[in-house]
Amino acid sequence: MNGIVQENKQPTANGMRQNDKMEEGKMPTGYGSKFCCQWTVATTEDEKIHNERAEQNEEEKQKQEEREGDEPKNKESTEQKLFNIATELLQTEKAYVTRLHLLDQVFCSRLTEEAGRGSFPPEVIRNIFANISSIYSFHSQFLLPDLENCIRHWCESPGLGKVLLQHAPFLRMYADYVRNFDHAMELVRTWTERSSAFRNIIQDIQSQGICSKLTLQHHMLEPIQRVPRYEMLLKDYLKKLPEDDLDYEFTQKSLQTISMAATHSNSAIQKAEGLKRLLEIYEMVGEEEVVNPTNEFLREGRLLKLAARNTSAMERHLFLFNNFLLCCSPKFSLVGQRFTVRCRIGMDGMQVQQTTNEDHPYTFQISGRERILELQVIREAIDVFQKKNETFRLASRELTVAEPTEELGKRAPRWIRDNEVTLCMSCMEPFNALTRRRHHCRACGFVVCWKCSDYKVALEYDGYKLNKVCKPCYAILTGPRGEGLDGKKQRMLESKASPGPADSVMSGFLQYGDNPQTWQRVWSVLTRAEPPVLYLYSISQDLKPLFTIPLLGCSVEAFPQAFQGQSCFCLTQSKTSHTFTCDSLDIKRSWLSALKVAMTGWLVPDSWKRAG
Repeated sequence: MNGIVQENKQPTANGMRQNDKMEEGKMPTGYGSKFCCQWTVATTEDEKIHNERAEQNEEEKQKQEEREGDEPKNKESTEQKLFNIATELLQTEKAYVTRLHLLDQVFCSRLTEEAGRGSFPPEVIRNIFANISSIYSFHSQFLLPDLENCIRHWCESPGLGKVLLQHAPFLRMYADYVRNFDHAMELVRTWTERSSAFRNIIQDIQSQGICSKLTLQHHMLEPIQRVPRYEMLLKDYLKKLPEDDLDYEFTQKSLQTISMAATHSNSAIQKAEGLKRLLEIYEMVGEEEVVNPTNEFLREGRLLKLAARNTSAMERHLFLFNNFLLCCSPKFSLVGQRFTVRCRIGMDGMQVQQTTNEDHPYTFQISGRERILELQVIREAIDVFQKKNETFRLASRELTVAEPTEELGKRAPRWIRDNEVTLCMSCMEPFNALTRRRHHCRACGFVVCWKCSDYKVALEYDGYKLNKVCKPCYAILTGPRGEGLDGKKQRMLESKASPGPADSVMSGFLQYGDNPQTWQRVWSVLTRAEPPVLYLYSISQDLKPLFTIPLLGCSVEAFPQAFQGQSCFCLTQSKTSHTFTCDSLDIKRSWLSALKVAMTGWLVPDSWKRAG
């Protein structure tokens, strides 16, 4: 078989021509089935000619690429990006039509059928779903088939803008749906609570796989967000489309029309996002009241709740809304975060104040009609905040925990902690572990003994349930609420306190100590006693002072050298000094004036003046 084909006897050159023709994709003619298994091997000279041709072709290809640069690759890449955007639009449109089918053909159909039985008014269903049937028909019968046809013939005539331009004017029908959305959400909430038949149908559909574990409200958000989605994808498509492309002008016009339709939805988008967050919180806490269009979610975060009886701290997660606060505790769950609602405090009458606690810094108190919480900012949050704000300093506010008698029983009190008092705050007898244990008055929050808390009154903040109260609160709550009640409570409690407001010249919170790192916040009381004395307490209700500073022989220094720039003053007696820091310069001036008057008045007693 040295270049000669058997049964043919042609020279090698002819054999070479036959091989060349086969390489060019043209089958040789005239031989048919004469050859069963024929092999033709090129000679060395033929091999050389073939290799030279291959090298020449490769060189020409490289030169052509150098001349043209990367233009073909770039062109291919741009076309691919445009195709990807169009494909994404088609895929999201298919998913969207599925959601519309669920709303119109499942939720709406079943509720309409039940309304026909008289379980609830048919107009309720019409008002909830508005024109969702028209929207579903438009997308399933017109827009989606045209998008599918566009992608199917993309290689022949690519053009997304032309397809959308034909349908963009019909997107204005979304304006009616958007305007009705808030009313629809309110109707869903109202009739879920009012009608068991309505609620059962909703829950039955939501439990099925077609809902993907999402609520009806979640699915009703889809049309609100769809038009802006078209606008976003079309802007991306136009950005990558060459200006000389035939579809460029169509895309510009369709974008203008869709943007006008999206304008009607923009105002509702923020509300929709807020409602989406409400639905997410509802799934975490299980409180149906959360899903209310009038609610506005403001903030959430982890804090430590301080126990009312002792200083133990428990982690809590707070959700703050425009009209109430939810205090929750985390619970174990295999499907994301879940919480148990511990208490709900309405915003009506809510007060927030900073508190002082030696064991737990950065604490504050939230008091409402239903409950009082004392919370501590978690240290991690403080560290992050201090890193971002070098001048971080918590504003100090004077805390007044005395319960106004006009609010007594109407709102939950702040409980005085067990370790803050050693005597019954009513009878002044010392506590012990056996015969005189600590109890809290549910009306004022004071710590009293069992004898002084053996009274029960229906309290308004606790749904008029009977609660244990102290003797002074019992007398006020069961007596006529009229003239003299404020003074009555004050006299019954302050008559046994020493020193009381009637005995003091000035009182308020001060920072005590000569080192800012170890400052202690104390309730300071300057008395009218002779000689004058300055009492320092942990809180204003405490009966036993932490320190007592006799002012006889003291001198007051307004500007200690070690605390330049701070609102400080120093009391010096012999070799002992006491440094105090005020919250403001005005408070400092008031204290300096009161101290100087007290010390000056004692240096020249009235009896000496009369004798002179």
